[in-house]
Amino acid sequence: MTSPKRATQGRAAAKRAKSFNLTEKELVIVTGISGAGKASALRAFEDLGYHAVDNLPLELLPEFAGLVGKSKDVAKASIVVDVREGVTLDRLPEILIDIRKIIPTRVVFLDAQDAVLVRRYSETRRPHPLGRSETVSRSIVEERQLLDPIRNLADTLIDTSTFNVHQLRANILDRFGHDEDQSKQLLVSCLSFGFKNGVPLDADMVFDVRFLPNPHFVPEFRKLTGLDPKVAAYVRKFPQTTEFLGKVTDLLLYLLPHYVQEGKSYLTVAFGCTGGQHRSVMMAEEMSRKLKKSGYQVKSIHRDMPR
Repeated sequence: MTSPKRATQGRAAAKRAKSFNLTEKELVIVTGISGAGKASALRAFEDLGYHAVDNLPLELLPEFAGLVGKSKDVAKASIVVDVREGVTLDRLPEILIDIRKIIPTRVVFLDAQDAVLVRRYSETRRPHPLGRSETVSRSIVEERQLLDPIRNLADTLIDTSTFNVHQLRANILDRFGHDEDQSKQLLVSCLSFGFKNGVPLDADMVFDVRFLPNPHFVPEFRKLTGLDPKVAAYVRKFPQTTEFLGKVTDLLLYLLPHYVQEGKSYLTVAFGCTGGQHRSVMMAEEMSRKLKKSGYQVKSIHRDMPR
């Protein structure tokens, strides 16, 4: 049975949560048990466009909130506060009262079952932040006691016991994404390059377009690039170009939703020709247009194109 105090806190939290959708400014304090996934949650907030800060000293929190509240460039921010603060952590409830006068603030508390936390520490072989003198199990008990007052203040409680990192990210995006189209949470970079300068190390997919006729051997195109309309029209006029673009577009439009579902935030699709000046540039630009038309965030990068 829910106690009157808990019920009152729950109604207050729900009221606060509803009001946050009415303003652009927002500060999210991510806290909780060590090993429950605070670092992964912070990265998810960063992917949503929040200015993310890990482990800012607690006494600087009001100043930070003030800066975010006044900033024209930063609308939303997220910050991790946990037992690494030490004894000053006791001051968070009173600091929270002051911060909420400056900017709408939500507290997200991450938790997990003790057995799950112990297993995670065993797998990562990292010490508990409270120190090495106690067992992990005993440190978890002590940490729960320290964080209990903050847990009671939380607007959002997330139990990550059954989550992997992708599921936790999806949970954060679902709760805080404000009903945005998931396709907008993936940034696709269409990159052109020349094989003579090496394959880009950060490419997730590489397509070799050296099978297409090379504008370099047309004298009037030699000093131009794939950004020039005449060069683009020349490459586009070949039937294999149209067929290749169609097949690659179909492939990407099939794959991208699956990448989003798996929690991928950035994808680099590279197109390579001999020098990175004509065919690959035209292909990267053409693919950018097609993916933008399908609702994705896309940017074109031309690594080896003459500047």
